[in-house]
Amino acid sequence: MKNFQWDMAILAIVVIFSFTSVGFAIGQQIFWLAALLFFLGFALMGVGLTKKRKRQSS
Repeated sequence: MKNFQWDMAILAIVVIFSFTSVGFAIGQQIFWLAALLFFLGFALMGVGLTKKRKRQSS
């Protein structure tokens, strides 16, 4: 727990929440919101992967 990365953990939780919300939006038949949350989840995942790559290279 000494090197725990809180920013990456919070980002991962937000990504999981985004993809979970896609299921909720589909269930409520709000397809535009489902599409928005789907793309938001992938964008946030890309941000996390970019941050991880920068940390590993430095």
